[in-house]
Amino acid sequence: MSTPLETTVTKPLNFRRYKDGDDKVRSWQKEIFDASHSHKCPTYIQSTAPCQGSCPAGEDIRGYLNIVRGIEKPPAGVTWQAYAFGRLTEANPFPSVMGRVCPAPCESGCNRNQVEDFVGINSVEHFLGDYAIQNKLAFAKATVQTGKKVAVIGAGPAGLSAAYQLARKGHAVTIFDERAELGGMMRYGIPGFRTPRDVLDAEIQRILDLGVTTRMNCRIGTDISMDAIRAEFDAVFLGLGAQSGRALPVDGADAPNCVTATSFLKAFNDGRLRHVGKRVVVVGGGDTSIDVATVARRLGHIDKIHESDRPEHAIAGHVAHDVAEVSARQGAEVTLTSVFAIDKMQATKHEVEQALAEGITMRGGMAPIGVVRDADGRATALRVIRCEAKLAGGRLEIKNIEGTEEDLPADLIVSAIGQAVDFTGLEEFNNGKGAINTDKNYQVQGQPGCFVGGDVVRPHLLTTAIGHGAIAADGIDRFLQNEPLEKRPKIDVHTFDLKRKMLEKGYTFSEVHEPIRGTDKSTAAIHNFDNRSDRYVISHKELFLGHFPYVARSRRNTVTLTAEQALNNFEERLQPLLEAQAVAEAKRCMSCGQCFECDNCVVYCPQVAVFKVPKSKSTTGRYVDTDYAKCIGCHICADVCPTGYIQMGLGD
Repeated sequence: MSTPLETTVTKPLNFRRYKDGDDKVRSWQKEIFDASHSHKCPTYIQSTAPCQGSCPAGEDIRGYLNIVRGIEKPPAGVTWQAYAFGRLTEANPFPSVMGRVCPAPCESGCNRNQVEDFVGINSVEHFLGDYAIQNKLAFAKATVQTGKKVAVIGAGPAGLSAAYQLARKGHAVTIFDERAELGGMMRYGIPGFRTPRDVLDAEIQRILDLGVTTRMNCRIGTDISMDAIRAEFDAVFLGLGAQSGRALPVDGADAPNCVTATSFLKAFNDGRLRHVGKRVVVVGGGDTSIDVATVARRLGHIDKIHESDRPEHAIAGHVAHDVAEVSARQGAEVTLTSVFAIDKMQATKHEVEQALAEGITMRGGMAPIGVVRDADGRATALRVIRCEAKLAGGRLEIKNIEGTEEDLPADLIVSAIGQAVDFTGLEEFNNGKGAINTDKNYQVQGQPGCFVGGDVVRPHLLTTAIGHGAIAADGIDRFLQNEPLEKRPKIDVHTFDLKRKMLEKGYTFSEVHEPIRGTDKSTAAIHNFDNRSDRYVISHKELFLGHFPYVARSRRNTVTLTAEQALNNFEERLQPLLEAQAVAEAKRCMSCGQCFECDNCVVYCPQVAVFKVPKSKSTTGRYVDTDYAKCIGCHICADVCPTGYIQMGLGD
């Protein structure tokens, strides 16, 4: 039985070239058959796809999806999975972790949203990351060592990313961190049921295997001075992170059972926090607040605890009795409040859905105005007021609605409203606003050879910190080679390198020794091709969307728990795609801004001017060419190009 169209197509077709009401016949006769001259002819323009332009780490998403789908073939003896993993990890050494926890801004930017639904980029990344761990794929070590030494301070995503990129460039890297284990907020800020520790450990070990050394339980500025670091190392990367939480800016927030999200999650991930109170109120609205709420739901509460076993004592660092192991856990009533409406919160949509399914109450449009305390000074409730919140010019504006105050009973109140940097011992770097001033290369202003990245620059996503680390590593590498730090490109991403791909296939390029005009007969350049990936993100308006049929997205299975099932359940909820599903999902990619050999231009060219490149010279992104002696500039090839790779130029 066929499925009615209405159940499979949720959006109207939007690639019609004419609108309702258009009744004028437009003749192309003059343009097509006036062959005595050509004003514009096709040029082949590689652009940045919007998924990649939206990725803070700058992953070559289109590139590795083309490998997964079989368009770009790996070299002999290399599996497509390993080849795709290699392309992905040029930018991000943590595909398995980020495939699980990244909120995937790439998917929001995906042009496929104009057809039916975005490509599940995050899920393909998850698949490749898990494949690499299961098959023990390793990073290639640098073939030459530079003899230069770099200190990386902070073992979070920014520091590890910088260490990874620097080690690949042949520099000797030592990571310093004040904690016992590597990972930063990936380990101490995200619960294990979202980031399994064996997965995190495997991806970190892969970086250490490049020859990176570590000095743990060592705080720079306290245990070792910055002067000593500068004396021992040729360059420094500061990945300090922002691991101090912000307390609620209201009266009574200094109550002992009012804690920050970072301290709450660290206590849980350290194994100290075994239970929470019967009623927990979380203030936030981002992914961190969801993490706190879901952890509290799993821990639950126990009756008749000793005063010394209260959760705030465990969060403060005290070792409690193992009462949670011998007492029956009971569910905690968890309420999450946000100044924004529930559908406007910054938290990832699917994480919000999971939290609601687990019985967590969410109250949108609520602002904290005070903490109600008992005679002993402990918080008994959070006083809130209904509000209207909006972002204006990058600033949060909150308008309270008088007369709508209410008290939310609470045994534990957790503030998840932001983070701060602990500059103890490193005050020289504080710009007075709790951050570090840098240039576009992430070099600290006025301190050559000292670079920085991650939340200490701007608290944001884990993938943003990874991107900072890679950019800073480029700057450090140039600094160590006494090269000027050039201006970073407008679109700072890891682009598909067509010339490298052609060299990989054995096609050679000659050197240019004299001025030349026209490159169709020369091997000194790629004829009629321009890579504008550093300055141009291609819009869906440039594509021929009619080429792409509606195809449902392959979704990962997610274990959705009820309130009862969530209690004491610390198993991973997100399951990876199967291989066939990952391939099918990659095939939904539209390869925006890059040729994928659909042959539309060859088939529809009325002058037979567009032709396929000989196999000996063709490769991914280089399948077609144009004979300008035949081209009349009719622009049909550009009209039918699904990816926007063909653009009309040369005549301007």
